[in-house]
Amino acid sequence: MQRFKLTIEYDGRPFFGWQKQDNGPTVQAALEAACRCFAPDEDITVTGSGRTDARVHALGQVAHINLEREMTIDALQGALNYHLRPNPVSVLKVEAVDDDFHARFSATKRHYTYRIRNRRAPLTFERGLVWQVTRPLDAEAMHEAAQVLVGTHDFTTFRHTACQAKSPVKTIDYLTVEREGDEIRLHAGARSFLHHQIRSITGTLKLVGEGTWTKDDVQASLEAKARTALGLNAPPDGLYFRAVEYGDIAPKA
Repeated sequence: MQRFKLTIEYDGRPFFGWQKQDNGPTVQAALEAACRCFAPDEDITVTGSGRTDARVHALGQVAHINLEREMTIDALQGALNYHLRPNPVSVLKVEAVDDDFHARFSATKRHYTYRIRNRRAPLTFERGLVWQVTRPLDAEAMHEAAQVLVGTHDFTTFRHTACQAKSPVKTIDYLTVEREGDEIRLHAGARSFLHHQIRSITGTLKLVGEGTWTKDDVQASLEAKARTALGLNAPPDGLYFRAVEYGDIAPKA
């Protein structure tokens, strides 16, 4: 049996998230269905580095599978992408890895980006791919306020009430906000995040950008350690799972 690491991108709009469920299509289910097409005698589970919610996208989600049949890396990537059609899911890279590699538990850092399109004109090509905010936003004020949240904190305020994490304490390694034209991007990196943490942070920083909240309000919201103190939860549309790091664990030659 051989273990393979998959790097995957997907458009989250048609999906009910990453994880398999009975309510509708998911990315994990689409990948496992593709595996059954070329390995019908194997019960292949696709294990992801983390879950994404309905309508959340990925540029570099990572997963692993165990495969009994002999296949080259190129053949496996081609078979997966062929059988994934017409789903908006693409396997960007396939690597052979040791059996101790685990897409979720071996990860040392996860990176997310949230995209805001800050303009009054309606969206055309990017509907469902960004969060449109029509009121002018001050990206510099958003960035300054974001630094309150960098480091180790109790993020109860920025955690969904259904979050299953054992502790609300997380360490955010970096949190930046930048503007390019009418697009504002929030970038965040941490070993792991709470359910809705990035969306809750983005929504709250949007209030700072439009002048409704200040940096001190963000600090007070964090210190309240209560979901009721949250400013706003951003929609899933603009959230992208950008990349995963695995420290010193390297692919097999």
